[in-house]
Amino acid sequence: MDTFIGIDVGTGSARAGLFDGEGKLLSKHSQSIQTWRPRPHYAEQSSDDIWSAITACTRAVMKDAGVPPESVKGIGFDATCSLVAVAADGQPVTVSPDGDDAHNIIVWMDHRALAETDQVNQAGDFSVYEFVGGKISPEMEVPKLLWLKKHLPESWKRAAYFFDLPDYLTYRATGSTGRSLCSTTCKWTYLAHEAAEGRSGWQDDFFRAAGLEDLVEEGYARIGTDVKPMGAPVAQGLTETAAAELGLAPGTAVGVSIIDAHAGGIGMIGMPEKAGGETPSRLDNRLALIGGTSSCHMVVSAEKRPIPGVWGPYYSAMVPGLWLNEGGQSAVGALIDHVIFNHGATETMMQASREAGLTPYEILNQRLTELAQDGPVHALTKDLHVCPYFHGNRSPRANPHLLGMISGLQLSATLDDLARLYLATVQAIAYGTRHIIEAMNASGYAIDTLVCCGGGIKNPVFLQQHADITQCRLILPEEPEAVILGSAMLGAVAAGTYESVQAAMAAMSRPGQVIEPSTQALPYHQAKYTVFHQLYTDQLAYQKVMDAAAE
Repeated sequence: MDTFIGIDVGTGSARAGLFDGEGKLLSKHSQSIQTWRPRPHYAEQSSDDIWSAITACTRAVMKDAGVPPESVKGIGFDATCSLVAVAADGQPVTVSPDGDDAHNIIVWMDHRALAETDQVNQAGDFSVYEFVGGKISPEMEVPKLLWLKKHLPESWKRAAYFFDLPDYLTYRATGSTGRSLCSTTCKWTYLAHEAAEGRSGWQDDFFRAAGLEDLVEEGYARIGTDVKPMGAPVAQGLTETAAAELGLAPGTAVGVSIIDAHAGGIGMIGMPEKAGGETPSRLDNRLALIGGTSSCHMVVSAEKRPIPGVWGPYYSAMVPGLWLNEGGQSAVGALIDHVIFNHGATETMMQASREAGLTPYEILNQRLTELAQDGPVHALTKDLHVCPYFHGNRSPRANPHLLGMISGLQLSATLDDLARLYLATVQAIAYGTRHIIEAMNASGYAIDTLVCCGGGIKNPVFLQQHADITQCRLILPEEPEAVILGSAMLGAVAAGTYESVQAAMAAMSRPGQVIEPSTQALPYHQAKYTVFHQLYTDQLAYQKVMDAAAE
């Protein structure tokens, strides 16, 4: 039996999954990875720590499945869009003010480069802005590079390569410094549509104006001159060293890498509406919602659709030949955890969790059901409103400086209070998704279906609130590990098992549970949605008052 491995590196862990040719998961394993936070708004990781976790996970899935290394025909990698700095010999180069070379990754959610982000966005009138929703984000790589050049000049000089984390993983696996069309287009301002017409994907004038003229003069050698589409193989496959570390055969095909959320999109956006159904003839009515620490909202179209405040349009950055628009929220799982684990009733919740053998989320969901005996669950938040911009807004406001807000707190901190605040936070996140969908539909999409994966799909309250608030049908994939499945699909295409990414999508993904929206709560959610927007307006008014006082 031919098998394929998908490897995913998220914010907090590395995972590996072994799949057969039909997308059935045979075994999986995960291992946590370390994050250091030397200062506020900083988040750093280690490429060696991540690679060690990957090798452990891969060996574990092979052992659990009991298949020989030769059965693995292809392997695919995905990861967060974090910046990795390495020397010419592949050794790590520090990105930390503490100077530790082991800390050579600036994590995607690191916001140290806010000033540099503003500087880049004020560099001039360049075409690259048209393909990032109008503004560069601090979650992208150009501001991080500028921060390194300004604040750690020795590291800037020492680094022979700057990789997006997914591309670092294929470098570590194959020795190739080639880059992915996904990562370079979505996070580095590479214009894939220009490259498709035979022109340079890198824009010299933009990089010079942004203060990164070094990269232009070097011919972009440190950030990538060999950019390949998803589905293409990387070099000659696994090196002998990498194969020995992973417990696989040398020469095993390695697919061009992809960003983690985009792997989730590939893993489920092409599945049929129902089990045994036909592959959908159109995709522009579907939004792939990939949830985790943050969330991504992925839509594709045959047409180029610029959307203010939404990343893209990116050509061939997820599904080859289609334009990708990418919305998202910078804090989703991270925001819910922040709310429930930093409350006066947190210990009460945890004690109940231990005693009942349930997760904290299950305890809160259970409490919501008990509180709503005389009415619907959604109405428990009538006087409690949350603005979810605790880590800024990724889209469609595209403002990393925004802050979180809560209206309706009382002088009590019981488990009931925590349950209501948890629900209000989930609703606020869903209102953010509705806001993104409205921006996308205003630009030509007709989204009525969400295909969902990630931690949120295990939470029925999270799912039903999203269905009711967006008024979209939710389709959950039969294989919930859609992200690692998407990476495995790329390994299968690189191995030649499937002729294209689209063919792998059709053959290896299937639908599972379907959740229909209820219209019962429409008036309630419309009122709350009005408050959601008013909180933002009020925040800007507060800032204006305080800015005037500081003058």
